[in-house]
Order: sequence, then C-alpha cells, then structure tokens
Amino acid sequence: MSKFVDAFRHSPFQPLKVQLDAVMRCVSLVKPLFEAVREGKFDTLESITKDIFKTEHAADVIKDEIRQTIPKTFYLPVFRGDLLGHVKLQDDMADAAEDVAFLLTVKNLTLPAAISDLTMDYVDSILNVCNLAQGLNDPLEEAVHQGFPHDKVENVLALVAKVERAEWESDRKQYKLSKALFALENEVSCLDIMLWFKVFGELGQLANSAESLADRVRRMLTSR
Repeated sequence: MSKFVDAFRHSPFQPLKVQLDAVMRCVSLVKPLFEAVREGKFDTLESITKDIFKTEHAADVIKDEIRQTIPKTFYLPVFRGDLLGHVKLQDDMADAAEDVAFLLTVKNLTLPAAISDLTMDYVDSILNVCNLAQGLNDPLEEAVHQGFPHDKVENVLALVAKVERAEWESDRKQYKLSKALFALENEVSCLDIMLWFKVFGELGQLANSAESLADRVRRMLTSR
C-alpha cells in the first residue's frame, strides 16, 4: 500500500506538499548553476547538473506514486482532477529546472559580463515566483480544512495575485535581458546568443509553471 493513502485521508494536500518539497530542492539548484557558469567553474556546473537530474527523478517517483494513490473511494474537499492538475504543474517546475541544467551543459557557455548582473537578477526573480507559489500550500490547506471560510479564501487569493504579479515582473526582466543579449551580436557568437536565449526562455517556463500552479489554486477555491 502507498505511504500516501493515510496522508490523503488526513488532507489531500499533504502528499502534494511532499512532492513540492522535492520539486523545490531541484529548483533551488538553479541559482548555483548560473553562479558556476558566471565563474567559469564547469566541473562544478556538471556536478550541480547531476544533482538536479537526481532530485528531478526523486520528484518524479513521488509524482507517480501520488497519481496512483489519489483516492476515488472516499470524499475529497476539492475535485480529483484539480489535484491531478496540481501534481502535473509541480512536475512541470522540476522539468523546467532540469531543462535549464541540460541547456547550460550542452556546451561550455560563457556568461557575457555585460549581462551578468541582469541575468542573476532575472534568475532571482524566477526563484521568487517559485517560492511564492510554494507559500500557497499551507494557507490553502488551512482554508480547505476549515471549510473554506471567506477570510481564509480571500487570503489565499491575495497570495495568488502576488504570484501573478511576480511572474509579470519576471517577464519584464526577461524582455530587458533578451534585448541586452541580442545587443551583443557583434561580440558573442550567434550560436551562444541563441543558446542563451533558449536558456532564458526555459527559465521563463519555470516561472510560468509556478504561476499556473497559483491559478490552479484559485480554480480550486472558486469552482466549488
């Protein structure tokens, strides 16, 4: 029997929190990836990438077990489909982190000094979106556990709005960074520019998945 059966009986969000903790261990390695690239420490980059692959796989194992365990035979306070969608979006976050690591290791990339600070600021903004999305879990669980009282629901919806605002701000940073990147076309090879552009886009997908996770929370609360 899955270790999550009893957890689901207590709260449908406990197993999801276990999965998200694993996902965030993967996501937390993204900034060290970029620090290694900025410092030209490619051995460190490879080591961190291996850690990301391992943590992503561990999150995958949890995801699969949750999918096999989400109960059909006893009452859930939210739709089963919403829980499954929640699991998928959390998995998308880990997948995006893994994709960033893959892209940063297909060749030894040099982070141009002219965009170094912008890049790290962008990375921080992406991680902020993810951290805010993670912060939804406890207030959401509390709201559900207490029977969706108005004040608790409004508190969660306000936090959802913060996630959305943070994702919008990260989009602005991505645009500014991309313009600065392409301004280096006479100094950086076309291949490196396109690869960096792809990296920045994949980082954006990480934030998008976190925002979609927040939107899924809103759906859980407003579609009852």
